[in-house]
Amino acid sequence: MVRSNNPKEWLKKRVMSGMRPTGKLHIGHYMGVLRNWTAFQDEYASYFCVADWHALTTKYNATDDLKQNIIDVVTDWLASGIDPDKSIIYVQSLVPETSELHLLLSMITPRNWVERDPTLKDTVKMIRGGEEIVSYGLMGYPVLQTADIIQFNASVVPVGRDQLAHLEISRDIARRFNHIYGTDYFVEPQPKLTQTPLLKGIDGQKMGKSHNNDIKISDTREDTTKKIMRAITDRSRIKKTDPGHPDECEAICPYYEIFADEQTVKKQRYNCENALWGCADCKRELACIINKYFEGIRAGRRELEQNPDYVSNVIKSGSEKARAAASESLKKVKEIMKMY
Repeated sequence: MVRSNNPKEWLKKRVMSGMRPTGKLHIGHYMGVLRNWTAFQDEYASYFCVADWHALTTKYNATDDLKQNIIDVVTDWLASGIDPDKSIIYVQSLVPETSELHLLLSMITPRNWVERDPTLKDTVKMIRGGEEIVSYGLMGYPVLQTADIIQFNASVVPVGRDQLAHLEISRDIARRFNHIYGTDYFVEPQPKLTQTPLLKGIDGQKMGKSHNNDIKISDTREDTTKKIMRAITDRSRIKKTDPGHPDECEAICPYYEIFADEQTVKKQRYNCENALWGCADCKRELACIINKYFEGIRAGRRELEQNPDYVSNVIKSGSEKARAAASESLKKVKEIMKMY
C-alpha cells in the first residue's frame, strides 16, 4: 500500500466508506455518517469515496447533474470536518483499477451470493415494481462494493446494524479469494458499528431529497426556519391552550433530543405538555437551535463555495493517492492469480 510520509501512519488500520453523489447532503447525513467519519480520521488511515459508479446502477439515465453532485458532496464533507490532510477523499470513477479488481472478483463470486444480498434484493423488488430495468451493473453492485473495500485492504467498515448483512458478502469474497489462491493477502473487513440518530423529515417520514422533506447542511438560516415552521406536529392538539403530546410529535420533538441540551429538552417537554408553548413556539425555538448547531459548518461551506478550485484540487489529489494504492493492490492480486 502507498505509505504516508509519517511513519506512524503506516501502522494504522484502514477504514473505508463511501456515499453516492445525489446532491447536497442533509443534516441526517451529518448526524448519521459524517460525524463518525470525522472521529475516525485520527484513529484510522481513512479512505472516503464518492461512489459515482454505484449511482449509475439505478440512475444511469439521470446524469445531467452528476458532476455538480460530486462537487456538492465533497464540499459538504469538507465543511463538516473531513480533512484532506488526514483522509483520502476520492471519486470512484477516477480510480479505474477498482473496475478491474471488480472484474477479477466477479469471476470467483458465486451467483447465488449476489442474489441473496438483502439490500440488492430490496432494490430489485422496488425497480421491478416500476418501469425501470434491472441492469447487469446493478446485479454486480455487491462485488463492486467489495472491490471498493478490499482494494485498500480496509480492515474496518463503518455500518449500522441494518447493514451488517450487506458487508458479509465482502467478507465472503475476500475469504474465498484467499482460499482459492492459497494466500492471506486480503483482510476480511470487519464492521465498525456506528450510532445513527433517527432523524425523520419535516413530514414525519424518512428524510430524503426525493421526498422534499429534508433540511440540508447548506440551507440558510431562513430556509431552515421556513422548513421547520411547516413541519407536521401534534395532530391531536387543536388549540394552543390544549396540552401537547411530545411523544406523538415525531417530526419535531425527537430533534430536541438530538440537538438540544438536557435542560432545554426538559423545558420543551414541560412547556408542551402544560400548554405554555404552542406548536409554533416549539418550532421557532428548534429552528434557532439547529441554526446555531450548524452555524460554523455553514460558514465554512460558504467559503468553500467561493473557492471551487480548492475543492477540485482535493478531489484530484485524493483520487491520485487512492489510485496509487489501488494500483499497487491490483498488481499484487494479478501476481497471486498468475495473470500475465
